[in-house]
Amino acid sequence: MNRPTPTRLYLDHAATGWPKPENVYQAMDRYARDNGAAAGRGAYASGISADQIVASCRRRLARLIGVADPQQVALFSNGTTALNAAIFGVLRPGDQVVTTAIEHNSLLRPLESLRFDADVSLEIIPCDEAGRVDPQAILDRVTRKTKLVAVSHASNVTGAVQDIATVGKALRGTETLLLCDAAQTLGYLPIDLPEFGIDLLASPGHKGACGPLGTGLLAVSPKALERLRPTIFGGTGSVSESLVMPDAMPSRLEPGNLNVTALAGWDAGLAWLASDDPAARAGRLGQLAQLLRQCAAALPGVRAIGADHLPILSLTFAGTDVGLIASLLDTEYGIEARSGLHCAPLIHRQLGSSPGGTLRISAGHSTTPKQLQRFAAALREIVTELEIR
Repeated sequence: MNRPTPTRLYLDHAATGWPKPENVYQAMDRYARDNGAAAGRGAYASGISADQIVASCRRRLARLIGVADPQQVALFSNGTTALNAAIFGVLRPGDQVVTTAIEHNSLLRPLESLRFDADVSLEIIPCDEAGRVDPQAILDRVTRKTKLVAVSHASNVTGAVQDIATVGKALRGTETLLLCDAAQTLGYLPIDLPEFGIDLLASPGHKGACGPLGTGLLAVSPKALERLRPTIFGGTGSVSESLVMPDAMPSRLEPGNLNVTALAGWDAGLAWLASDDPAARAGRLGQLAQLLRQCAAALPGVRAIGADHLPILSLTFAGTDVGLIASLLDTEYGIEARSGLHCAPLIHRQLGSSPGGTLRISAGHSTTPKQLQRFAAALREIVTELEIR
C-alpha cells in the first residue's frame, strides 16, 4: 500500500461535525475582531450586542427543541458539563436511576461517582444486537425510588435511535424525571421536549447542531426545575447583592462568563440549520445511512452494525484489530474514522465487540455520496490486501 498523499476525507461526525457552514466561521471572526465584550456584564453598546448574540442563540435552540420559553435553555461549554449539571443537580443520596447500556461515559461516569459516593443505585437496561433498548424494559424497572431515567436519544456506536417519547409519556404525572442525551440527534432528527415528555435535555452544539467546539445546552422543564440545584457557583451579572445563586433560569446554571465567540458561531450555525428543509435533511441522512450499509455489504469477515436512521456505522473485522484498519484508512487513503470503544464501554459487551471495540464511520451534513463511495473502495482494498475472511 504505497500511494501518493491522498486528500483528507473526514468521516468522524459522531465525534464532531466538520466542516461547519461558512457563516459559522464568519460570525466567530466578526465577533472576536469587532466586539469582544462579555455578555451580561455591561450596559454599553458592545456589551448589549454580546447580550443579543446570546439571546438569539438561546431563542434558536428553544425553537429547535420545541420549548416555548427560551429561558428554559441554559448554555454550557459542552454536552458533558450539561449532563453533569443535570445529574448532580437533581439526584440526592438514596435515589435510584434507571439508565441503559448504550450510554456514553459523559453520563455513566457521573452516575458511577454518585453510586460510589452518595448511595445512588443504578439499574442498567441492556440493548439488543443493534444497540436498541426496549422502552418497556426501562419502564418496568421504574419504582417509587426512581428519581431519574437517563437515556441517550441515539447510540454513538451504532446510531440506533431510542423510543424516547414512549418513555417520556409514561413518566408524565410521576416524580421521575427523564434526562435525554441528544448528542447524536440534535440538528439531525426532530426533537420536541413537551411532545416527547423530556424533562432535561443535554447536548453539545458541535455535532449535528452546527456549532463550534465549546458549546452545549441543558433544557429544563418546569417539573425538573423544582428539583434542580446549581452545581457551579459564581457571578451571573444579576442579583449581585445576594451571596446565593439566583433562582431564575438560566442564571441559576450559568455562573461566569459565557463563551460568546463560540455562541456567535453557534447562532450562525443554527440559522443555517433553520434554513435547511427538514424533509430534505431527513432524505439526505437516509441516503447516507443506506450508502454506509452498502459499503460493508458482502465483504468477507466484516460485521456491520448500525446505519439505520442515522449515518453511523460500526464495523468489526475477523481476526484483525480495528485500530489497524483505522490507521490504514488514514495513512494510505486520507480517510479519518475512529476506532475503539468510543467512550461507551457497556454497549460493546452487548454487541460482542469488547475489548477492542469497533471501527466507526459517521457522516454528517457536509458528507456527500461520492465521499462514501471513496470510503467503500478503500475498505474493499484493505479487506482484500489483508486477506480478511
